[in-house]
Formats: sequence, structure tokens, C-alpha cells
Amino acid sequence: MSQLKKFQVQEARPLPVIILADTSGSMSVDGKIEALNRGLREMISSFSTESRVRAEIQVEVIAFGGNSAEVILGLTSAHQIEGIGNLTAGGMTPLGSALRIANELIEDKSRIPSRAYKPVVVLVSDGHPNDDWEGPFESFVNGERTAKATRFAMAIGSDADMDTLSRFANDPEAPVFLTENARDIHRFFRAVTMSVSARSQSVKPNQSTPLEIPADDEDWEF
Repeated sequence: MSQLKKFQVQEARPLPVIILADTSGSMSVDGKIEALNRGLREMISSFSTESRVRAEIQVEVIAFGGNSAEVILGLTSAHQIEGIGNLTAGGMTPLGSALRIANELIEDKSRIPSRAYKPVVVLVSDGHPNDDWEGPFESFVNGERTAKATRFAMAIGSDADMDTLSRFANDPEAPVFLTENARDIHRFFRAVTMSVSARSQSVKPNQSTPLEIPADDEDWEF
């Protein structure tokens, strides 16, 4: 039996990537929602081609706008995703609702098993949360499993809540990324894509990989 085990193919372990996307009304101006959609599509397309020898990248997209958050794409292996519909912007900024959904997902071992690599959670927002968000936020950053997730954050414009986003981001190599231009949103997603892809190919996928801005993005402020 021990000899047989040596030749058993090791099943790739899940590497969840959870996107918390602000789709409030302010995202409808200056091309921000269009840039967000482009970034998401490019990320998912890139993940779908990654090797699944060690890690299998899975993606969930949670949009928060209107009066509550909504799961746009349930946790799915990237290579099985055929496409994602365009996000539309409108309404308030219910971050608390999005954090509750993400918290329930990460803490649920039936959906993200113990054998999975630690999740990557990406928060993109251009405003201040205006629902009952403080409790869900504290639960998320201090949860048994959520606290171990790698968390990246991007602030879009001067109206973004830099304090909350700074508290959310927990990678010392990747502070909150700030952009004033919608065209830079997809660049942030490219950096996240490269970081996750590097992790998926690493011999130690649980080790975080710093976000690195592509060579043509040297003018980006962060």
C-alpha cells in the first residue's frame, strides 16, 4: 500500500480569491464601473489558464451597492468560469452586508475546506460604508479563519474611506493602493492577478506574494 501511495496523484488544493466590489452610485461616473468590469474579466481569464498542479484558484465576486450586497459569482474554480456579467452601479455602499457574506463563506469548512490554502480577499471601494458595517468589519478582521486571509485593498478617488481600507489591508508589503483615475483600476487587478498566480505556482502557496506593479505602471501612486 505504501508503494501505491507514492504514485497517487495529489489533488490540487483550493486557493480561494474573494472580490468585494463597490457598486454604489458613485462608481457610475468617470468610467469607474467599466474599469472594474474590465479588471475582473481579465483576472478571471488569466486565472483560468493557470496550472492546477498544486493549487486550484477559485473565485467569488461579491458586489455591494444599492441596499445590500449580492453574490455575483459564487465560489467557482476559475477554469470552470465561462464568463461574468457586467456589474452595474447604483445606490448606497453596504460594505457590512458584503463582509457578512464573505465571513460566512470563509468560516464555512464545507465550502472552503481545511485543506485549502489561505484565501485572498480583495476590497475595492470609492466611498464610505453607510450601513451597519462596524460589527461585521471587526468580526471579519478578527475571525478565526478570516484573520488569516491575505487582504488587499484599493481606494478609488479622494472620497474613499482610507482609514477603513487601511485597517482592512493586512499585507505589510501591500498598503492600500490609491488611484484617482479609473484607468488604473484594471492595473490593480493585474497586480493582484500576478500575486495570486505566483502563489498558485509556488512550492509554498500559503506564503503571500507581494503585489508588484507591472513595468509600464511606474506612474501609479501608492
